[in-house]
Amino acid sequence: MAPKLIIVIPCYNEQEVLPITSEMFLNKILQLSSEGKISEDSRVMFVNDGSRDKTWEIICSLAEKDEHFIGISQSRNRGHQNAVLAGLMEAKDHCDITISIDCDGQDDINAMDKMVDEYLGGCEVVYGVRSKRDTDTFFKRFTAESFYRLMNAMGAEVVYNHADYRLISNRVLRELANFKEVNIFLRGMVPLVGFKSTSVSYERHERIAGKSHYPLSKMLALAFDGITSLSVKPIRVITGFGIFVALLSFLGIIWAVVMAILGQTISGWASTICIICFVSGIQLISIGVIGEYIGKIYMEVKQRPRYIISDRTKGAEFSDKDK
Repeated sequence: MAPKLIIVIPCYNEQEVLPITSEMFLNKILQLSSEGKISEDSRVMFVNDGSRDKTWEIICSLAEKDEHFIGISQSRNRGHQNAVLAGLMEAKDHCDITISIDCDGQDDINAMDKMVDEYLGGCEVVYGVRSKRDTDTFFKRFTAESFYRLMNAMGAEVVYNHADYRLISNRVLRELANFKEVNIFLRGMVPLVGFKSTSVSYERHERIAGKSHYPLSKMLALAFDGITSLSVKPIRVITGFGIFVALLSFLGIIWAVVMAILGQTISGWASTICIICFVSGIQLISIGVIGEYIGKIYMEVKQRPRYIISDRTKGAEFSDKDK
């Protein structure tokens, strides 16, 4: 029996691109279904992440025109990662596999064929990995590649050049639902679940319409959230650096005592100020990193819901459990 697929697509202010890419997703569902790779009951699920434009109205209109389109709307904007998670958790009890992909048309939709083939071949998770970054500027390419290297160096297990374009089986989704943390970084959480996985390479294109919602500031925030959500290595780095500075200070004390005994002490205002500023700066940075972890603990302890669904289109009357 062919597996039922639900394509999960987070949307935030996508009124310009949604009418274009929605047809692409529908055609892909119909093509895979006609080839017998997926069930005829497969669906395209749009997750409205508190859009301020007409995105939700467009999703409702699409659902009225074709039963293959369904949609859910969050009560407010909660961020891309929460929107993807909302779609996955809502879909997990109603399908065999999901494929998460952005709405902007940059990710090659034809890679889904290979993803489904890999699933039918026994893989539970299939990661979409960019084969090259020719369409990116040098700065964006450099920062993006540095992002993945930094994540791995800091102990966060991520797939190089993989974002959130991936196939996940129902079996993996059920295990992922047991990860209850509020600070979500799916690129690192999915590999932690395990199971047999593989990668599919594809070329990323220019955005079809509209503007990117991921400027450099959000990329940096995502990287920092990913590191602090999945690894304690930054704290260990601080500890190691603190020991190193303490050893230097101890050597400095010995040197100062020896110089005082020999009567060769020289008043050095500049050197004293430099040392004080250096140590003070290191202390403030260390306190900031530790504070970030404490803040995440604070949010986790509250156990607030990771998403709240306020509206659904026809055919998307899924349960509210496992939030």
